[in-house]
Amino acid sequence: MPDLPNPKDAAEAALFSECWDAVLSYADLCTAGATAATQLATEAFALGIREVRAAETGGARSNGRRSPRLPVIPLLLTAVRTTAAAWEAEGQGHDLDPDLRLWLNSEKGARYTGPPLRRPIALRGLRDLQEADAALLWLAEVESLPRSVVARRLGLDPALVGEELDQVRGLFRDRCHRNHLDTPMDAQCRSYARLLDAITRSPAADIPPDLSRHLATCVDCAEAAACLRPQGGGLPAALAGGVIGWGGLAYLERRRRAAEVRLGVGRPEAGDGQSGEPKTGADRARVIRGGLLVAAVMVSLLALATSMMPFGGSDNEAASSDAPTDSSPVAAPRPSLPSATPTPKSASPTPSATTPTKPEGGRHSDPEPQGTSATTQSSAPDPGKSASATCTAAYHLDSQWTDGFQATVTVTTADALDTWRVAWSFRDGQRVGQMWDASVAQNGSRVTATAADYNKAVPADGKITFGFLGSWQGRNSSPYDFTLNGLACAKS
Repeated sequence: MPDLPNPKDAAEAALFSECWDAVLSYADLCTAGATAATQLATEAFALGIREVRAAETGGARSNGRRSPRLPVIPLLLTAVRTTAAAWEAEGQGHDLDPDLRLWLNSEKGARYTGPPLRRPIALRGLRDLQEADAALLWLAEVESLPRSVVARRLGLDPALVGEELDQVRGLFRDRCHRNHLDTPMDAQCRSYARLLDAITRSPAADIPPDLSRHLATCVDCAEAAACLRPQGGGLPAALAGGVIGWGGLAYLERRRRAAEVRLGVGRPEAGDGQSGEPKTGADRARVIRGGLLVAAVMVSLLALATSMMPFGGSDNEAASSDAPTDSSPVAAPRPSLPSATPTPKSASPTPSATTPTKPEGGRHSDPEPQGTSATTQSSAPDPGKSASATCTAAYHLDSQWTDGFQATVTVTTADALDTWRVAWSFRDGQRVGQMWDASVAQNGSRVTATAADYNKAVPADGKITFGFLGSWQGRNSSPYDFTLNGLACAKS
């Protein structure tokens, strides 16, 4: 397995940290186990970063002329798909999800490597945008980041990012319209192309019955309709499905849930006039007419969604397995991203601040991210319990196997914090290995988790959540004596 590339500077190190979680999340969908997911993610990450650096070098040599390419995160996700296809071709397909293997060997998979004019419209439209515009669209629509976070990552004015996003949606629509007209079509699809453009430009326009029937039976035109109507609610699915391909819709849902847990928000906030109930009768009529088109599009997209969604084992299949429920780790320790500066040998390396997902039931059932499950009670006495504590700590053993385990710690603080440090003691000599959403240090039985750069600030009555992998021998009882910034926490 190749090593992860070394970042050239601090800016690239920050970029690596932001992108690794997305790559690992998609690689986990594509593979049959945590070890294979880490290997696939590492190989794809190295491949994608080489492409990014090659494009930057080539752009500098061509006197600033830009060659069309995807922004970094979708480029790395397509590198996962490319690496998976290489595994299949080289006889390593047994490590991949069986449904992905079928897709890679079908016409749907060949579409992404075939003639450019036959590739998905969303993929071509995103490539045709300026890279900064494409990154804005992807982060807001697919990664589900709030606009304030998107503005910070891209160096934009937070007050203007909503307006810029609306402009980029319009640009993306125009590129998709041009690409739709350039796509080889049969006579029937060609006859509906101009009508489809007109209908999607005017949300208040009625949908002719013949166009509605055509969209219900033609996947290509329905895909185009979703891209040509960026305000209709189907743009995130059109982008994820068109750019990533197999598993795109499952990846989209994972990123939405991760954003809700990690950032405490859901979809990006709506701009003026984009949220709440329609205020007038004309607004309601426009929404109804628009909904009819969206309904027609979504009916046709069912076939497309079926081919892109992974089909893991069902809950019944998992329940009937002879293997024990928690016989293996839910996520293998993955390589930490290299630092931009050399780390002294005496210093403890800082693990990658990402949150692996925990399958429940089927392998790809895609549950809530870490930190949302119920807490467990410790039967042992708790020296750290205090009636006047301003924080409460919950420890949840997510899974356990022969000599290892995965756990999640959730601390609720009554006070607002600028940074945090959570510590606890183990009773049975457990050792912490990989940790995400915090950096770890351990001295004997005492473990200290320190905030990552992106989650230092915590509001009053807010929650701090992080997880880790550990090892144990003999017994694996719950820890005790939790403290937050040196103050004792009550155990919940």
